[in-house]
Amino acid sequence: MRPILEDEAMLIARDRSALVLIDWQARLLPALEGSEAALATAGRLLAAARRLSVPVLATEQYPKGLGRTDPRLGEALQPDEVLEKTYFNAAAEASIATAVERLRRPLLVLAGAEAHVCVLQTALGLTARGYQVAVVADALASRRASDKELGVERMRQTGVQIVSAEMVLFEWIGEAATPEFRDLLDLIK
Repeated sequence: MRPILEDEAMLIARDRSALVLIDWQARLLPALEGSEAALATAGRLLAAARRLSVPVLATEQYPKGLGRTDPRLGEALQPDEVLEKTYFNAAAEASIATAVERLRRPLLVLAGAEAHVCVLQTALGLTARGYQVAVVADALASRRASDKELGVERMRQTGVQIVSAEMVLFEWIGEAATPEFRDLLDLIK
């Protein structure tokens, strides 16, 4: 194994990262602008994470009221990967903070709803705890496009990386001449 070069430390490498899916709850999705496309993108990220052995966590904001994770994602999650929360900032929830620590991954890739509330507050909370955070812009939804835009802009201003799903997929793969690249082409196209 060759040493990691300084410029490569900025990459979203699969052995340094984990995927955190925030509040993709079935009852919430119909109220969110662009939720179908964003959910499909989150599903591609989840499928890639599974194939590449990237750890995954998912949160559910007050599931008694908002329901469980949409089955399009939920069926691919293990019960111990789905954590309930009442704080908008998932990092403030003790069980989630502990679960993230146990992953031992310094970089967290976030996708979820709502961009300007729970995703924003979680990104800020995780950053304050010393994690690098990358938020997948095309895997975000909010009730209004203007709120999503403001949430993304605020995250960017506070040092959170704003990325696309394709950026994450290609950085997780790393090289074209690999079985992983051929295996994941269906998620990229």
